[in-house]
Amino acid sequence: MIHAVRYRVVAFTLLLAALTYLDRVCISTLAPSIMRELGLSRIEMSYVFSAFIVAYAAFEIPTAWWGERVGTRRVLARIVIWWSSFTIATGTVSSYQAMLAVRFLFGAGEAGAWPNVARTYARWIPLRERGLIQGIFFMGAHLAGGVTPALVLWLEPWLGWRGVFYAFGALGFVWAWAWYRWFRDEPADHPAMRPAELQEIVAGRRPESSHHHGWAFWRRAFGNRSVAALCIAYVANSYGFYFLITWLPSYLEQQRGFSKAALGLFAGLPLLLSVFADLFGGIATDQLTRRYGLRIGRASIGVGAYFISAVAMLAAPFTASAVSAAVLIAVAAASSMFTLAASWATCLDVGGSHSGVISAAMNTSGQVAGILSPIVLAYLVERFANWSLPLLVMAALYLVSSLAWLFIDPRKPVFD
Repeated sequence: MIHAVRYRVVAFTLLLAALTYLDRVCISTLAPSIMRELGLSRIEMSYVFSAFIVAYAAFEIPTAWWGERVGTRRVLARIVIWWSSFTIATGTVSSYQAMLAVRFLFGAGEAGAWPNVARTYARWIPLRERGLIQGIFFMGAHLAGGVTPALVLWLEPWLGWRGVFYAFGALGFVWAWAWYRWFRDEPADHPAMRPAELQEIVAGRRPESSHHHGWAFWRRAFGNRSVAALCIAYVANSYGFYFLITWLPSYLEQQRGFSKAALGLFAGLPLLLSVFADLFGGIATDQLTRRYGLRIGRASIGVGAYFISAVAMLAAPFTASAVSAAVLIAVAAASSMFTLAASWATCLDVGGSHSGVISAAMNTSGQVAGILSPIVLAYLVERFANWSLPLLVMAALYLVSSLAWLFIDPRKPVFD
């Protein structure tokens, strides 16, 4: 049913995923130019990177809660308008303090985007398709992130680093207008919805939870073993991801000696490989779930893929070949991203009508790790003059994530 309305919803969210990564990844490639013009040190630039993540983490759960209250149609439109405005504003700054403030506000605006997409999928996507659809969503994000370094390096000589932010930020306003005009929070309210598709969507949907957002709700949500383990497991994913979009280009250029031409390829390689990992991770978790049930279908992906990430990242600093090191980092990152569909589908499995808040809790734990990622790297490199240490930290975190998935059971919803 290619004409199905739910797939048009997926197309909208796929564009949203691409825009989120286009806007947030470009700053890592532009960092050398920004640092030169504004006179920033490596430590100061690490705080610029983290300012975004601090706000993103702080506003993630409140924005997901807001989406549950008023609907994702309005909230996602507001999110995209806000973050697009501050992407453009990034190109106007002329001081370190202004850059910190703008990137903080950028992060506050983008917070909640992905949990609200998860909430949208919980209302629009049948259970049997959720792994695949989540995989496609992340595939769009990582494809955009993977091509961003090369696109930025091509545009910067023409537009300058400021002009790149102006161009990228403008795209979000078009998306927000189209989304708000076309989308509806409930499938039954969409004028193009057909009865047969509506029945397919709602057939496996759990009834609305009677739990409200009081203290008992939050205690039950955050005290659940699966939710806690999801939060722990997601730490490594985000910690590694923020390395990719902040300091990886600098590592490849300064430590491994890549030229500008090679940098455009190898800085984007982890996210390009992640495109395939996202898609096949989604297919794998759905196939395993149909054959072996939810527990094996989700948890086996997390345990196995994170273990591969740990081994690949552990090997990267000890290889003499620059290309081999870059490829091993890319493999580690892509294997980590192989878990995304299972992770976010599990949030839908255990969260039900509160999947937005549950996924926001998981994503917030990742963002806290993301806050630390660029700063820890900067201090380790400054203190020990050793780029290998940050990679070993990531390898250890991937191993912890592999073990955490042993404690996750998607068969048991948080709210019965």
